Formats: sequence, structure tokens, C-alpha cells
Amino acid sequence: MLKNTVLLLLLIFSLTLPLQAQTKVKTFHLDTYGVLPNLKENSAPKIALALLKIKAEIVAGDSVVIQFKKGRYEFHPEGALMREYYISNHDQDNPKLVGIELDGFKNLTLDGNGSDLMFHGRMLPLALIENTNLTVKNLRIDFEKPHIAQVKIVENDTLAGSIIFETAPWVSYTIRDSIFYNTGEGWEMQPIAGIAFEEDTKRIVYNSGDIAVGTSSVSELSPGLIKAHHWKNNKLIPGTVVAMRSYYRPTPGIFVHKGKNIGFRNVKVHYAEGMGLLAQLTENISLDGFEVALRGDDDPRYFTTQADATHFSSCKGKISSTNGFYEGMMDDAINIHGTYLKMTEKIDARTVIATYMHPQAYGFDWGYAGDDVQFVKSKTMDLWDHQNKIVSITPERKSKDVPLKAFRITFAKDLGHEIDPTTFDIGIENLTWTPSVIFSGNTIRNNRARGALFSTPKPTLIANNLFDHTSGCAILLCGDSNGWYETGACTDVTIRDNKFVNALTSMYQFTTAIISIYPEIPDLENQTTYFHSGIKIENNKFETFDHPILYAKSVNGLTFKNNTVITNQEYPEFHNNTNAILFERVINADVGDNTLNGSSINLLQTRSGIQD
Repeated sequence: MLKNTVLLLLLIFSLTLPLQAQTKVKTFHLDTYGVLPNLKENSAPKIALALLKIKAEIVAGDSVVIQFKKGRYEFHPEGALMREYYISNHDQDNPKLVGIELDGFKNLTLDGNGSDLMFHGRMLPLALIENTNLTVKNLRIDFEKPHIAQVKIVENDTLAGSIIFETAPWVSYTIRDSIFYNTGEGWEMQPIAGIAFEEDTKRIVYNSGDIAVGTSSVSELSPGLIKAHHWKNNKLIPGTVVAMRSYYRPTPGIFVHKGKNIGFRNVKVHYAEGMGLLAQLTENISLDGFEVALRGDDDPRYFTTQADATHFSSCKGKISSTNGFYEGMMDDAINIHGTYLKMTEKIDARTVIATYMHPQAYGFDWGYAGDDVQFVKSKTMDLWDHQNKIVSITPERKSKDVPLKAFRITFAKDLGHEIDPTTFDIGIENLTWTPSVIFSGNTIRNNRARGALFSTPKPTLIANNLFDHTSGCAILLCGDSNGWYETGACTDVTIRDNKFVNALTSMYQFTTAIISIYPEIPDLENQTTYFHSGIKIENNKFETFDHPILYAKSVNGLTFKNNTVITNQEYPEFHNNTNAILFERVINADVGDNTLNGSSINLLQTRSGIQD
């Protein structure tokens, strides 16, 4: 009996050994590698060396924690890693100067312990390349001198057409040939556009949108006090704060490429010259408590990122963003989409050449053998009832030094004679690289353009969010195979239990209502099918000063029920769409049980000749 018991214990012990090996945790403290906070020295080369040493000490099966000692770390371009990255929806110039690169790690947690990572010059702060089971937590990313020049209007002589403005204390500049240039470590830039903020609320000035800025024909009255001799805008009352910028977006704050199971916990991005976070070709990403935000109510800045707070291009699996906070960015809080390739040549019945079309979308993989695809007529956005599968996909280029722009793709089945680029402009969508989405418990406020964009056929839940003074529409369901080439058709979207407070105070692209279902369809009249479907908008609360609540175009199956609309007089009505609900080419719609200022009312209107 004793012998049997011993044998049993030995067997159990032997079976648990592999599990124990897999769960072994190794913790590495960066300060033991000479990476120390608060020294005002360049941490970039030291961290790169430390990560090389740590990687050499890791064996397969280790779970790894890399910890910062809490404090502030400086990162300068000198000595930083130089990498060639092609990043979706950014300017494709190379090389990039990288502050921290995590490449090829598995089962890793990077813990900042509440540290500030402060960047200088023009850099990509954090690059996560081909990692699996990686979590980043408890850190802040910021730049000492943002590439946006913040100024305050001191005097506005609307009759003379001149404005005097004062630069914020951290802004450095030079004036050359009467042109104002914002400057920093290794860079200078003439702002060409601006966003105007109310001084007290940090909200974008009503009905202002993108404004021209007076950075030519200027003179310095005293240090930090500039007169723009030919800048006229009667909305810029003294005290207005203007974020003067360009549209250049070289790098995000965080870049995720070809990862799997990537998580962010309590990570804050206070500024980046592109997106706050850009992820591409990644499977399963979760953001919990992620912020693209100011440093609290006392932060003297009025802006955060140069573009979107978060952006996901050609990802799959599940994307979740919960309990986030997004404010002051120069574009959307979240944008999820794939990329249409344009079919440029049909070689034979199963082989085509297809090409990236937008100048900010090329250089990275588009698909792989085994991926499912579908085809769309670009002008009408009609989807062919013909899905297919990739057998092979290879770059179509003269040499490996040329970035990926075109592909030779062979499909499993014949395409049929009608799918021919000599007859139609045709887009190709990769259905495999599309994610399901949960966007819940987030606050979006005081930002330019739009709140949240979703373009995926997988289930999408948008729930319990606060959209507070988004200057464009709050939610956009788009799809475009003509300009941005961002896929695609939504088939299962639930928008519920959200609160919308005075969205749509300015006009931007696709901002026809607070919720705008607006695929880009150049030839809607000749469309024969419907682009979006399966959209449910229920139990939301809209507080608004203007009319348009919902606009929908080319939808088969839309519910708008049990929503509450309350009007106020915070701003004058201005929108050219005076309908609460406006449908164009929508069928199988269920609109009812909604209230306007406490009374039940039918809010639906349709344009003439459109089905409803």
C-alpha cells in the first residue's frame, strides 16, 4: 500500500513539473542595469542594452516581468534605435527613432510603476513588434516640447485683420522671413492649421472646426508676444487658446505590429505626433484604463495627440477598450478598420494584382494564404455574393528594398468574368483580419473631428460610454473604397446605454448627425444591395442643442428604440441637417418608443425616393 502511494505521489509530481516550469516568473529590475530615474540623462541607449541582456537570460516557458523604478526618464534621439517601420495611417517616412523596442518577447509584463517616460525631438516612444502574451502597465508617455504650438489670443483687431497672440511658456520658436516656426530638438515646423479652445472649459470653440492660423507675415512685439498682421477670424476672442499645428504624423506614441494577446493597463499617453496608439496585424488587444488625456484639470495644455487616440488597422480576434479616458486629441478616440486593396490587373481567372492606394497605408502585409476575402464595387459599394480564399500572396515589386505596395494574389476559386478591373473599380477586403469589438465605460470629450469609428463585420458593442462635446459626430460607421480605402461593412453593431452631451458642434467629414452611418458611396442611385446591416441603437440618452440625432445610408436592418432626446440651448442651432432621424436607402428599420423632451414622438424622416 505504501509503495503504491509513493508511486502515485511521484507520478503526480512528474506531471506537475511542466506546469511549474511554464508558470515560473522571472523579475528584472531596470535599475540594476543602470537605467535610473530622475538623472536628466538619455535613457534610450541604456534601455536598449538592458533589454538585450535580459532577453539573453530568458528561456522558453519563462514568464517575465521587467520593472522600472518609479520616476522620470528622459529619451533623446541621439543614441536611440533606428528602425524601418511602415505604420498604417501615418506618414511613411523612414527611419524611425525608437525610445523602447520590445521585439519577439513572450509572456512579458512591462511595469512602469507609475513612471513618466519623457521624450524629446521626434521619436516613436514605444514599439511592440511580434510579441505574444505581452502586457504594458503603469506608465506615462509624453513629450517635453510637443510639435503643436499652443498660443493664447491677446488682441483681435477684426477691422484691421490682425491678431496678437502669446505663446505658451514651453513653446520655443523662431521667426525667419516673417514666418513663425515652432521649434524643438532637431526639428522645426510652420503651423498651417489650428483648433480653437474655450479658455475656461477646454472645449473646442462652437462652429469653428479647423481654422487657418496666422504664421506668415508676423513680427515679434516682445519675447513670446507675436503679431500676425494678416490673420482674421472674429471667433477668436481674447483668451481663446489655439493649438497651431501641421497635418504631419510620422509616428504614434505606441506602435503594435504583428502581436498576439497584447494588453495595456493604466497606460497614459499625454502627447504623440501621430496616434496615441496604433496597432496593426495583431490578434487580441485589450485596453483597460488606457488614457490619451491631459495631466489633470491643472494641466496648462489644451491638446493631446496630433491624430486619433487609438487606431486599429487590419487586426483580428477581439479588441476591447474599457474604462478609458480620451480628450483633446486632434481626431477620433478610436478607429477600427481594415484596408481595401484596389484590384489593378486580372492575370487569369484566379490571379490578380492588387495595390494599396492611400499614401498612408502601404509597406506592411495585407494577407496570408488561407485568408478569406470578399470583393466590392467601389462606386456603388455593392458586395459581390462571391467570397473566396487566398491560396498565395506575394509582393509585386522590383526589389526587396522597395516597400510593399502591390501583391500578386491567387485565389482558390475562379473569380467569374464580372469581377474584372477593366469593367469596375474593385476593392478587395480581407475578412479574416477583422475583429470583434467591445468599447465600454469610456469617456470621450473635447476632441476634434469624431468620437468613435467602427468598420468591422464582427460583433461590435458600444455601451455605457460618455461622449461629451465631441466636436464632430460621436459615432461613425463608415466604409470607403474610394478615398481612405478603409473597410468595411458592419453586420452586427449594438449601441446602447450611452450618453451623448452636445456632440456635433462643428462640421467635419461624415458628420451628418450625432450617430452617422455614412459609407462613402459615390453612386448611391445605382446601388443594388445594402452596405451595412444589423445595427441596434437602444436605451441611449442624447442631450443636444441641435436637431440631427441619427443619419443612416445604405442599411438593411436598423433599430432605433427606447432612446431619450433632451434639447438645450447651450449653443445656437446651425447644422444643415434639420431632421432628427434621416434615412437614405434604408430598409427593415424599426424606429419607435423614443422620447423628445419627455414626450413620445416619431422622429423619422426620409429623403424622397428612398425606401424605409
